[in-house]
Parts: sequence; C-alpha cells; structure tokens
Amino acid sequence: MWGRLKEIYAYREMLLNLVAKELRARYKGSVLGFFWTFFNPLLMLIVYSIVFSFIMRSNIKNYAMFLFVALLPWNYLSNSILQGAASLVQNAGLIKKVYFPREVLPLSVVLANLVNYLLSLLILIPALLLFKVRLTSALLAFPLVLFTETLLVASLALLVSVGNVYFRDLEHITGVFMTIWFFLTPVLYPAEIVPSNVRKFFALNPAAPLIEAYRDIFFEGTWPDWGMLLYLALGYLLFFCISLLAFERWQRAVAEEV
Repeated sequence: MWGRLKEIYAYREMLLNLVAKELRARYKGSVLGFFWTFFNPLLMLIVYSIVFSFIMRSNIKNYAMFLFVALLPWNYLSNSILQGAASLVQNAGLIKKVYFPREVLPLSVVLANLVNYLLSLLILIPALLLFKVRLTSALLAFPLVLFTETLLVASLALLVSVGNVYFRDLEHITGVFMTIWFFLTPVLYPAEIVPSNVRKFFALNPAAPLIEAYRDIFFEGTWPDWGMLLYLALGYLLFFCISLLAFERWQRAVAEEV
C-alpha cells in the first residue's frame, strides 16, 4: 500500500493536470465557462429560497440555508462517485497507451469535485450572512469534517471505478443507489424526525453523521461531535487503505478489460 501511495505521489503532476482538465472540460464550449462553478450554487440557492419561502413553506427557520449547507457536500459526494464510476472506462485509450497508476483517474474526479465544493463556499458564506445565520468559531472544525468526507468519497470512487470495468452495469446501478442513499440521508430533513424504531438502521448510513456535522458548524453554529468525528476519520482512513489494496489487486487486468 505504501508503495502505491508513493507512486501516486510521484505522478502528482499528472494528477493535478487531470484535475485541471476535468475542470476545463466541465464547462467547455459554454459562454460563461468556469464562472458556472459559482453560478450553479447561486442559482440553486435562489430556487430553494423562492420555493421554500413562498411555495413549500417549512417549519424550520431559514430552511433554504438548512438545505443548502447539506446539499453542497452531498453533491460533492454524489458527483464524485457517479463520475468516478466511469473514470477508467472513459479513459480506456489513455490506459492502453501509457503506464501510470490507474488510481489517479478516479482520484482526479474526486479532487475536481472537491475544488468545486470549496469554490461554492464563496456563495455559501455570504448567503449565510445574508440570511442572518450566525457564524461561529465552530467553522474551525470544517477542515476535519471535509477531510473525513474526502476519505469516504475517495474510497468509494476507487471501488466503483475498478468494479465498473468488470461489471459495466455497476455504473447504472450506482446511479439508482445514489438516489436511494440521498433520501436515506438527512439532507432534506433533520435527523431528529427519524422514527426511533428505525434509528439504529439509520445510524449505519456513513454519510449521515457527516451531513449533520456540516449542519452543526455552518447552520447551528455549534461544534460537531468530536468523538464521532474522530471515530469516523479513523474508520474511513482504514476504509481508504482497504480500497487502495482492493484497487491494486483488481486493476492489474484493467488494460485488457477496458
């Protein structure tokens, strides 16, 4: 595993170039180009503000922001996994021509979506201030929450990308699974409304405590559950190591399969 990490680091320039290529290709040919990185979350915020202020009113104060602070990290997770699933198959020509650690392909997708999420904070922070949501020192916990989520996202992207090479239906199954996962994660609703008799199953959702942590630091202005967060960080770090080992084992015949 350490050998793979060293090799990925040795190809860091290729990884960064792929991230830049991913970001450029996303809005290639559009008039506004990279500015869509800012306009997308801004338009989302405007739509949610209108819908939940005048059409579907919620009892939760500032529901548009309640939803927005959870939806942005969810989009980071969802887009990374969905795009990562196709990352090896879509780059079949590159894989067959030159040698490089195949891990850089799904990881470049994850990093590109991470950049998009970080840039969306330039919309989120002013929006929170505009809606008079109090920002506190709890924001200092943000790097640890983001690091923990990135470990989970990268692990899943590695697994689905190499799995999709051998079982092409996995890409479509992943899309269905992400839709189900979205509704089982407290993005649209607070975790408190989950019935007590199913809460133990709800606790198995690996994204749920992360979404709650984001909501704590951005919306509630409180510190996250440090014990849970550190437990998750260590668990997802172990999961990332296992994913790297699994990817290394299965990627040996990728050039022939794609």
